[in-house]
Amino acid sequence: MKVNKEDVIKIAHLARLELKEEKIQEMQDSINKVLDWMEALNAVDTSAVEPLVHMTPALNHFREDQAKGMLERERALALGPETNDSYFKVPQVIE
Repeated sequence: MKVNKEDVIKIAHLARLELKEEKIQEMQDSINKVLDWMEALNAVDTSAVEPLVHMTPALNHFREDQAKGMLERERALALGPETNDSYFKVPQVIE
């Protein structure tokens, strides 16, 4: 399957991309290379290959949860850009 100029323009529109006219041919060539590569992969016989869930047999090794000291309010407020006595000041988001 090959894509043409109109296909590239449609794909760019769907992806909300603005392509300059000189980039359309470059993008068309790039997409066609990927499609050629996918056709080559489809030609490989994979009927005897088990599907993979993960690329490696490694498992997640989780650490135990450990409680740590909390940040005091004054120190936390000192890290913020704008605060009052007890709270961070943020821009109003509801009109």
